Amino acid sequence: MHSNPLISVVVTTYWSAESLETCLSSIRGQTYAEIELVVVDTDSKDGTQKIAKKYADKFFQGEGPERSAKRNFGVQMATGDFVFIVDSDMELAPDVVEQCVKVIFDKPKVKAIVVPEKSDGYGFWTRCKALERSFYVGVEWMEAARFFDREVFLQIGGYDENNTGSEDYDLPQRIKQHFGQGTISRINAYATQHEGRISLLGMCRKKFYYAKSFIKYSKNRANAETFQKQSGLLRRYSLFFSAPGKLFENPALGCGMLFLKTCEFAAGGSGYMYHMLRQR
Repeated sequence: MHSNPLISVVVTTYWSAESLETCLSSIRGQTYAEIELVVVDTDSKDGTQKIAKKYADKFFQGEGPERSAKRNFGVQMATGDFVFIVDSDMELAPDVVEQCVKVIFDKPKVKAIVVPEKSDGYGFWTRCKALERSFYVGVEWMEAARFFDREVFLQIGGYDENNTGSEDYDLPQRIKQHFGQGTISRINAYATQHEGRISLLGMCRKKFYYAKSFIKYSKNRANAETFQKQSGLLRRYSLFFSAPGKLFENPALGCGMLFLKTCEFAAGGSGYMYHMLRQR
């Protein structure tokens, strides 16, 4: 491996003009210099393409709005030694890539790296979602790697294009199953997801829609243990109540977060059963 390996950052977009400039400028503002920026869009008409072409080294049009196929295509078009998958509504801390590269050299066995995430945005439910996400930092079964050895990514088959919704968890689990323990590490620098303003109904609809992908995800042996933890209502609530001071520092926010999570579990469970019955 070169002393300064090329890192290909792959960003998929779809009508992303509102958040894209913040995302791409944070990538260009990294303290690590050897970065190739690849953007894959799907015929956006809101100014996304103009912003992307301003920052990207490579810009492509991909198939369909779903992200998995576009991510895989972006990795195939990339030329870096490592690939970093970034959502178009994310903003990276300046030293995210630098910290990932340091892990690569310090731990040669590592094939994938988790970048911790936090949320911000507007409105009560968005603040509830940000509080929820704060409980997942450092929890192995709730964090998913985004930074990969490119050869490993391609060897393992990339993201499952029929599994949109849980593919972020599925790919690292397959890497761990294939290459063994100690192949996934993490850094401390954050990626911030700018949620905008979310709604309770919108989040429930999203969980219902993506529940169909969890059927396949749950049946993959590589995901069995993680899925059992992720889908366990009591385990999730135990995680929240493990830090009651944090949960109820703002009582209204804490109660709202618990209510939001309960509604999401109900919507996801309903969606899971609905799609199971349709398959049968």
